[in-house]
Amino acid sequence: MALNFPKTLLTPLIRLATPADVSSIIRLERACASAAHWTERQYRQAFEDGGVKRLVLVADTPAHSVPAIPGADPNILAFLVALHLAPEWELENIVVVRSSRRQGVGERLLRALLATARETNSKSVFLEVRESNAAARSLYEKTGFEKTGRRTSYYKNPAEDAVLYRLGLE
Repeated sequence: MALNFPKTLLTPLIRLATPADVSSIIRLERACASAAHWTERQYRQAFEDGGVKRLVLVADTPAHSVPAIPGADPNILAFLVALHLAPEWELENIVVVRSSRRQGVGERLLRALLATARETNSKSVFLEVRESNAAARSLYEKTGFEKTGRRTSYYKNPAEDAVLYRLGLE
């Protein structure tokens, strides 16, 4: 007999991350070759008060009960890290667990960043992405980002160009 769950139970919840989420964030990031790879210290610094203001969001859901990444919190499906450089925001990292890709999780995280950027009266959000990351590029373009340039051989292991995007908020 199939169970019918209310759609709200299956929809990921976007929330502010906490320092307790760092281990799961790192596990998700390490499982994604195209992600920006940070040290644990860099992630922990994102939660410290000080000169740099970062937004760290996670998408999780209680309906997701089997860890997609061994050792990670089974409820965390994705995360986003953005840096506020007033009057702009830079999307530094966004990762969605493979089993939850193409289900709108990344778009919900991105829209939460855009809402925050608008609430802070920011002028734009910018980012760079591996040229080969077609799924991410498609998401950014669908969300209204426009290509603004390229950085030759920006990424290493393997060497690859970065495509630059910006979304104006004014």
